[in-house]
Amino acid sequence: MSAEIAPDLSRSDAKRRAILDVASEVFLAQGYAATSMSEIAAKLGGSKGTLYNYFRSKEELFSAFIVDMCQRRAEAFFDPLPPIGEGRSVRESLIELGLSLMTFLWSEQLVTLHRVIFAEVGRFPEIGRMFYEAGPRKGEIRFTEYFEAAMLAGYVPAGDPTIAGQRLKDLVLSDVYLRMLWGVLKPLSPAELRAHVARSVDIFLRAFAPNLS
Repeated sequence: MSAEIAPDLSRSDAKRRAILDVASEVFLAQGYAATSMSEIAAKLGGSKGTLYNYFRSKEELFSAFIVDMCQRRAEAFFDPLPPIGEGRSVRESLIELGLSLMTFLWSEQLVTLHRVIFAEVGRFPEIGRMFYEAGPRKGEIRFTEYFEAAMLAGYVPAGDPTIAGQRLKDLVLSDVYLRMLWGVLKPLSPAELRAHVARSVDIFLRAFAPNLS
């Protein structure tokens, strides 16, 4: 029986993937308010009824689009990172973590998504919540787990892993990320980006692990 069901499941997954790909293109180009389910259905080449079989509302589709964009890309950047202490110093491990964060957030689609959220959240506060839960909140959890493991292994002094993760993230993003979103900062070269992240990590280590800096 499973052999008979699998093709249907595969077709269903492929259709859902196609919907999300089209939704991503339209939402990023037009924003939330200007996008309609009818337009997405037309771009897919199917009926609006078929679209509603997968997503019951535009809000549900937008939520799925955010989850897909944030989580799928985050996994590609952060999952390959080894824990602190595996083959490299604490400082170098944190630099690689910071570089992964900046490279992830600096991708064209993530920058556009942030701008869409900022533009729409005043009229649609719920999309700010959706974005936070799917993206930044999960990033906070990932950073907390990273520092929990480092503290348990003795690579970083014991403390609040959530605060440690938040402060490292804030230092890495400081100044350059907002200017990037505003469009007033040209892209940093790989060497410039590494130097910025290294300076941020050094400040972090002096505050949280002075014996390691």
